Amino acid sequence: MLRRSSLLIRPELDDDPLHRTLRELRPTQQLHGLGAGRSSPAWEPVAALLHTTGRDWDRRTHRVSVLARGLPAAVAERWATDRPDDGDALVLRAYVQSARAPAEGHDAVRRAEQLCLRAAAACPEDPTPWLALLSLMHSCAVPVQDAVPVWTQAVNRAPWHRTAYHLMLRYLSPRGHGAVPDMMDFAWQVAFQAPHGSPIALLPVAARVELVAHRQEQHGLAALGVSGHWTEPRAVREIDTALSRWFHTSAAPHAEAVTDLNVLAFALTRAHRPAEAAPAFRRIGRHMTRHPWDLLPEPERTFRYWRDQLTGRRT
Repeated sequence: MLRRSSLLIRPELDDDPLHRTLRELRPTQQLHGLGAGRSSPAWEPVAALLHTTGRDWDRRTHRVSVLARGLPAAVAERWATDRPDDGDALVLRAYVQSARAPAEGHDAVRRAEQLCLRAAAACPEDPTPWLALLSLMHSCAVPVQDAVPVWTQAVNRAPWHRTAYHLMLRYLSPRGHGAVPDMMDFAWQVAFQAPHGSPIALLPVAARVELVAHRQEQHGLAALGVSGHWTEPRAVREIDTALSRWFHTSAAPHAEAVTDLNVLAFALTRAHRPAEAAPAFRRIGRHMTRHPWDLLPEPERTFRYWRDQLTGRRT
């Protein structure tokens, strides 16, 4: 029997090939020298994974961003050194440097920016380098009007790319560099323009989570007691839209479906709609994400309570 603590809370979500790649390479951090004892370069499993990902831009972005955070930086550096013209190597290195550069100063930021542009030139059809650059601009508090052209480069290459829209939502959030009306208007506009079955239909719900997080930062846990967050007519319509235009469609699961399912289940429990939350929890299974449950006291216990109550699970 599974122990009660056996939730799977991991950035790779339910992407098992990504999980295996990370697990294979993480032990090299404890060895005497990166890749010690290996007959092939440490970056080879990463290269194989990204090669098999192909032009699935949604999954490629997810995998690159998780690899950039989860692997030793030396793996990306060595790969780019060994294969200086490899587009995948350049994209991964761009993501690594974009994440690290803001803490290292202006010169590092400029180098990361140039690396993103170099990766974009090497992979002209790929939105991923532009999203690395957009993340860098967000970290450096570049004004949103200057970030929009970079975001546009990404969505021109991959219309309705989930990560692109969530990055822009984060930019427009009051916790980022925007304001509540701009964030909510953006989310509503794109949700109703997105194709049927697109996870972008959930964006207004994600925006409402951002709104709640913003108010909680201002007012503490007392903000959670304001029922109007989730029961006001506009919030009801947002959830209904996510259910009808995404959750209840026959669309294939996307790379970060687990993240979106957690947001939807959270919203449905906060809106006192347990019967509709149950199928979302069944799809989630053990794959809890820390956010948005971290907005509540004892997030793991709360998640497990709702999941077990609504699905009859006893693990």
